[in-house]
Amino acid sequence: MIATIFRDQGISPVPERPMAWRTFLAAHWGTIAAADFFTSEVWTARGLVTFYTVFVIELASRRVHLVGSTPQPDDAFMVQIARTLTHAGDGALVGHQILICDRDTKWSTAFRQTLAAAGIRVVQTPYHAPDCNAYAERFVRSIKEECVDRLVLLGEAHLRRAPPEFAAHYHYERNHQGLHNRLIVSAPTGPPNGAIRCCPRLGGLLRYYC
Repeated sequence: MIATIFRDQGISPVPERPMAWRTFLAAHWGTIAAADFFTSEVWTARGLVTFYTVFVIELASRRVHLVGSTPQPDDAFMVQIARTLTHAGDGALVGHQILICDRDTKWSTAFRQTLAAAGIRVVQTPYHAPDCNAYAERFVRSIKEECVDRLVLLGEAHLRRAPPEFAAHYHYERNHQGLHNRLIVSAPTGPPNGAIRCCPRLGGLLRYYC
């Protein structure tokens, strides 16, 4: 009788029923990471060049790993990124089972196959659904608004220095509302009656208090 009611209402039987995205995230929360790109305009000897930086964010902890930057994210570069992510010693995806990516063609078949060989399942978000990769999208907004869009990047060396500085600030010095206003990585604090100092990064572009 219950099966008949479900069928009449257009609801599939449980084994065939699609899982809601929120349910999927909750069921795999501790083992999910998400990946995305952010772009940076860099002045080089060849003029203004767009660089693509790959990063991975661990959903449960919000830790971010900047994996690599290039002006040409071709198959060879993406396969190397996949190898770096799954390196047994210090790969960002060690201990994770699922990587969320959007439908960008840069996440190539070769990239996904390399991850699959290491036991990582790539889940691509639906078309035109950026909210399904909301944590990665929020980091892109943060690093662009607070760092790279406020800098004139003079050469690739400058690009190699600035985003890691922001990443350190993001982990150790910047409170996160999604973590109940805590730091991602808590640093040892001084005596409670010590003087409060304003500390700069990137020449004062980023500031924090200690």
